[in-house]
Amino acid sequence: MNYMEIDLDRIDSLGTEPSKEPERQYYFMAKCRDWVKEKEAETGRPLTFITQTFGCQMNAKDSEKLAGILEKIGFKETDTEEADFVIYNTCTVRENANTRVYGRLGYLNSLKKKNPNMMIALCGCMMQEDAVVDKIRKSYRFVDIIFGTHNIFKLAELMYNRLTSKGMIIDIWKDTDQIVEDLPSERKYQFKAGVNIMYGCNNFCSYCIVPYVRGRERSRNPEDIINEIKDLVADGVVEIMLLGQNVNSYGKTLSTTMSFADLLKEIEKIEGLKRIRFMTSHPKDLSDSLIEVMKNSKKICNHLHLPVQSGSSKVLKIMNRKYSKEDYLSLVERIKTAMPGISLTTDIIVGFPGETEEDFLETLDVVKKVRYDSAYTFLYSKRTGTPAANMDNQVEEAVAKERFDRLLKVIQEISSELTKTHEGEVQEILVEEVNEQNNSLLTGRLSNNMLVHFNGTPDMIGSLIKVKLTECKGFYFIGERI
Repeated sequence: MNYMEIDLDRIDSLGTEPSKEPERQYYFMAKCRDWVKEKEAETGRPLTFITQTFGCQMNAKDSEKLAGILEKIGFKETDTEEADFVIYNTCTVRENANTRVYGRLGYLNSLKKKNPNMMIALCGCMMQEDAVVDKIRKSYRFVDIIFGTHNIFKLAELMYNRLTSKGMIIDIWKDTDQIVEDLPSERKYQFKAGVNIMYGCNNFCSYCIVPYVRGRERSRNPEDIINEIKDLVADGVVEIMLLGQNVNSYGKTLSTTMSFADLLKEIEKIEGLKRIRFMTSHPKDLSDSLIEVMKNSKKICNHLHLPVQSGSSKVLKIMNRKYSKEDYLSLVERIKTAMPGISLTTDIIVGFPGETEEDFLETLDVVKKVRYDSAYTFLYSKRTGTPAANMDNQVEEAVAKERFDRLLKVIQEISSELTKTHEGEVQEILVEEVNEQNNSLLTGRLSNNMLVHFNGTPDMIGSLIKVKLTECKGFYFIGERI
């Protein structure tokens, strides 16, 4: 049965509520749909919603599910917060993300005073923190619904609970082993999509809040993943991004163990699928069998994001990364031997507690040896609730900033050199959108994840085409259609 095609008008919304998922959620969608119809009749207009997403691609994927549920209920999406239903899907990796949300809530309060029927919902990682929920309960009483990362699927049920009560609805789960399949989802792009293969994280890096707010690892059944991708391909998707906090540990919670490498082999067989991407890979779990699968694949993109975080074995140990500098460099050597032209990108934290100048030079050494195509670089910032926040030897901000600038200079020089080597080549791109700065240009993405801007027409969006990389602009190319 394809739940995506369920007609809510055929569901008996006055009958007994089901106990099994996802039937239970479609029942509540039908009840909320009845309410939406009543409100539309009263106001003489469609009810609107907006989802604001803060944070990572996992959050973006969750927001697609939230949007799918709201559209199924009957809301129409808008791009303004002057909507009838506003939902913030929050991030809490950095504390300034929390500050941003509080600031936006003040604005929403003024909008709600103008539209008393407006509903405000908060979900995501930030809501998994007790202190945050307490603050909202006390200081932001106008918020209607609060839920976390584990029960995104319950939006319709929580909305109905709010409609039938007068108080704020709070439903936070500390953890779960439940994965609810077959719920609506509204994709941002018709031609590419993210697909969750697992949820949660077991790594507990000392600087990271994610395991505390996303819970422990749990993998989706491979059959559900394969079926979802097949449905996406049938609907026009040519590229998928497999998502997980650590995709390399996929399968460990399944009753019948399946490795990430084995899952990729099965996905590769799906007809009509042209490109496969994935993130994020933890170096400690990246196997030789995965390298072999990537080497032999016709569909896996020529790009691997492999966060190193630091080049110092001492710092890596304090970070609880479970590999040394030598382990990481050995892994990179095996990857490059198997795939000499692969594009490697990374994450690096500068100024982690206890980092000395010598430790930082070790990081520079890794950058120079690996030669990343690009890197996401971060100044360490304390994250309350993580072990690192209470560590001694916090690095002075000025010292960290000076190191950060030196690192950035080296990365940019290497990136520019590597990018320049592709100038004049003919490569295939997936055309993604009209260029935001110049609407006479289109923007596409190479297999190695670099962007190319070229002259084209909007009907090319979603197509794989050949372009000549005529001019390197540092972090992107100007191209010419072949």
